Amino acid sequence: MASNGDDNCNANANVWRFKGNGATSDAAAVTLRKLAFGMFKNCTMNSGKTILFPTPGEPSAHPNFRTCPEAEEAVAAAARSGMANSYAPSPGVFKARRAVADYLNGELPTKLKPEDVYITGGCNQAIEIVIDSLAGNPAANILLPRPGYPHYDARAVYSGLEIRKYDLLPESDWEIDLDGLKAAADENTVAMVIINPNNPCGNVYTYDHLNKFASIAPVITLGSISKGWVAPGWRVGWIAMNDPNGIFISTGVVQAIEDFLDLTPQPSFILQEALPDILEKTPKEFFDKKIKAMRRNVELSSERLKDIPCLFCPKKPESCSYLWLKLDTSMLNNIKNDFDFCTKLVSEESLILIPGVALGAENWVRISIGTDESVVEEIFDRLKGFYDRHTISKEAIKLNGHAINQIVVSVV
Repeated sequence: MASNGDDNCNANANVWRFKGNGATSDAAAVTLRKLAFGMFKNCTMNSGKTILFPTPGEPSAHPNFRTCPEAEEAVAAAARSGMANSYAPSPGVFKARRAVADYLNGELPTKLKPEDVYITGGCNQAIEIVIDSLAGNPAANILLPRPGYPHYDARAVYSGLEIRKYDLLPESDWEIDLDGLKAAADENTVAMVIINPNNPCGNVYTYDHLNKFASIAPVITLGSISKGWVAPGWRVGWIAMNDPNGIFISTGVVQAIEDFLDLTPQPSFILQEALPDILEKTPKEFFDKKIKAMRRNVELSSERLKDIPCLFCPKKPESCSYLWLKLDTSMLNNIKNDFDFCTKLVSEESLILIPGVALGAENWVRISIGTDESVVEEIFDRLKGFYDRHTISKEAIKLNGHAINQIVVSVV
C-alpha cells in the first residue's frame, strides 16, 4: 500500500508546490535552435544521404573557413601563461575591455574608453544582458526588425517586453521603412534594434540612412569574434556603451548591466586574456582571403539559382554569410509555405535550411554559404533535385491560370 501511495503521489503533480517556469518555454519557442532541431527531430529521413546543416562561422578543414593561426596561438599562449586560471572580474578583464574599445573606435567622433566596454560570453549573452537591463518599465516596448535575428525576440519575450516590428524593404536594398518605424514607436519605446551588417538580408546600411533615425540616441553596440574569426565555440563578445551625454548612467541602465554581470557567469578568462592579441595581431590577409571566398560562393550561388526558379535573391549579400531568398510556392506541387518546404527538404534531401517564418518573414528561406565551395555545390545539387521532383510543369501552370480565369468570368 505504501508503494502504491508513493506511485500515486509521484503521478499527481497537484500535490507539489513547484512547477516549471513557463516563461522559458515561451521564449525558447521562437529561437532558431528550437525550430531547426525540432524540424529535424520530427522528420523521417528518407534520402539515405548524410545530414547537411550549413551553419555560418562553423570551422571547417578548408583554410578559407578556419580561424587564423595568430588567434589560435593567442589562446594557446594565454593558457600556457598561467595568468588566466582564476575567476575573471564581472565586467571583464581590463586589457580585454581596452582592446575592444581600441578595435571599435575607428572614426568614432567620441572615443570609447575601456570602462565603456563589458566582456560577455558571445553576442547572444550580450543580447540577454542588454534586453533584461532595459526591461525596468512594465509598459516598455522594443522595436525589432522584420526579418530579423530571433534571439532578440526570444529574450524580449522572456523579459516581458512588448515586441513591435518595423519592416525592411527588399525593393529599397533592405533599408528600414522609416514611416512604419515612426508609427511603431511611442513614449514607452525603450530601444530600437539595428542589425548591421544585416542578418539575414546581408545588406550594409549607409551612413546617410542610419543618420535619418539614429543621430541623437545613445547607442549600445553588441559584437563578438564568432563569425569574423570563424570561432563561434570560443564564446567571447562584448557590450560597448556609446553614450557621450551619460543618458545610460542617469537612467540606471549602466548600473543594471553591471548588476546583471554580477549575476551571470563570466566568459572564459583564457579567451579574455587572448582577446587583445586576437584583435590586434590577426593579419588583414586572413579577412581578405575569407571575403574573397565568400564572394566566389555568392557568385556560384547566383549561377546555381538560375536552375531553381522557385527561389529568388532580390539582393546579393554585401557583408554576410547568408543568402536570403524569396520562395514562390506557386511553382511547386504539394508545398504550402516555407516551413513545409524546409521540412520536406530535410526528409527528402537531408538538407536543413532555415524557413523565413523563423525570422519573421513568411515564404522566405535563409541559406548559409559561409562554408567550403564544395559544400555550397552540394547544397544546390540537393535543392535542384528537390525542385525537379516538386516543380509544376509550365503547361500545368498555364492550365491552372486558365481555369482560374474561367471561374472569375463565371462569377462576374
